[in-house]
Amino acid sequence: MKKKRILCGAVAAAMTVSLAACSKGQTDAAPVTSTAAAETETTTAANAATNSTYTGTVTAVSAASLTLSTESDGDITVPLTDATTYTRGGMGGGQAPDGNPPELPSDGSGDSRNGGTPPELPADAPEKPDGAAPDGQPGGEAEALSYESISVGDTVTVTVGDDGSAATEFTADDTLDGAAYASTGTGSPAIYSTADISVNNATLTANGSEAVCIEGLNTIRLFNCTLSGNMPANAQNDCDWNVILYQSMSGDSEQGNSTFEMVGGSLTANNGGMFYTTNTESTFLLDGVDITPSAENDFFLKCTGNANARGWGQSGANGADCSFTARNQAMEGDVIWDSISQLDFYMLDGSTLTGAVLDDETNAGSGGDGCANLYISADSTWVVTGDSVLTNLYSAGTIVDTQGRAVTIKDTNGTVLVQGTSDCTVTVSGYSATVDDSGASVSDSFSEYAVAKS
Repeated sequence: MKKKRILCGAVAAAMTVSLAACSKGQTDAAPVTSTAAAETETTTAANAATNSTYTGTVTAVSAASLTLSTESDGDITVPLTDATTYTRGGMGGGQAPDGNPPELPSDGSGDSRNGGTPPELPADAPEKPDGAAPDGQPGGEAEALSYESISVGDTVTVTVGDDGSAATEFTADDTLDGAAYASTGTGSPAIYSTADISVNNATLTANGSEAVCIEGLNTIRLFNCTLSGNMPANAQNDCDWNVILYQSMSGDSEQGNSTFEMVGGSLTANNGGMFYTTNTESTFLLDGVDITPSAENDFFLKCTGNANARGWGQSGANGADCSFTARNQAMEGDVIWDSISQLDFYMLDGSTLTGAVLDDETNAGSGGDGCANLYISADSTWVVTGDSVLTNLYSAGTIVDTQGRAVTIKDTNGTVLVQGTSDCTVTVSGYSATVDDSGASVSDSFSEYAVAKS
């Protein structure tokens, strides 16, 4: 299956394309328009019937229009007026974690972790709350993405409304280089990914939601971006997060490994913890990101099962299998895991973690044979802020408390493996001073994903 890189946009009066909401949930903002919209009559796309959808390849594009060639309907010309909106495909079709997901069948047949088939949304499912943007439609303010981001050869799906205006979904592999986007609604992440996305040198802000949401077998790569989120508390959630990698059971994303990579730039959380992964396989890679936690700083990484209040997997079997790699990275906050999850956490190239590693069995049911393995390179440091529990510790680096005192490392039988002077203790099942980091992720560069524009 070929995955899609997706972004969203709305056309403004100056014939520039704006990056609009990548939202599946509620939003308080509308697509960017101008006063010229009221003076410009919407033009029906040539050769296109109203309330119809066409898919084809872009054969021409200008500030005034784009033309695509379709197999069954010939050439379709879409005028780029104030009344025309279009999105890069894949951001719609479901709901963000702040929305209302479908319930999981009682027999657990929809559990992604036991090979089940995701359940279909029931016919009597509740409608989205007032203010929710329609699936696939813009839901936030945007600026600075020009029509020149559309290329001849892009694959496009055009939907023509009953008033003749057209919405367009881009399904080609492409990327965004330089833009700014801000969402204001609940359940409106700066990026919601059910596809592959690569972004360079952009400012992405979620004022009423998590910054990033990745569902299933999809990827987000950010290079030198400024990213922030502000997720509100919700009684249905086990925690509040800024970046989530998970698998819902809505069926709008293929099950598999979710990947989040961020190289350079900055990441800010204005509420809750930073990274949360549950009911999925996941890969995180951070390299030289300036990270600012929220005042609460509930956790740096939470890799656990969930209470299934939203139908995310089967209770007691919906943990996460996570590989987390930090390179040249300063991190602050606790790392939380449970026995139904598997975590390999790599600290490499001068990275520092200030926090504890905690085993929290709250959502682990009767438990499992999961693990948390920590790998610390010779030039990296773990500053331990409290008693910690993990499975295997591989450390050639430095392990001290906040006062700079060596931390005692002991095994589960109480045998001291490394004697320290700190009040903090790290309890492990296995310990080695040799580090094998062959399983760690390697940083990419934007040039590997940038698409030349014609």
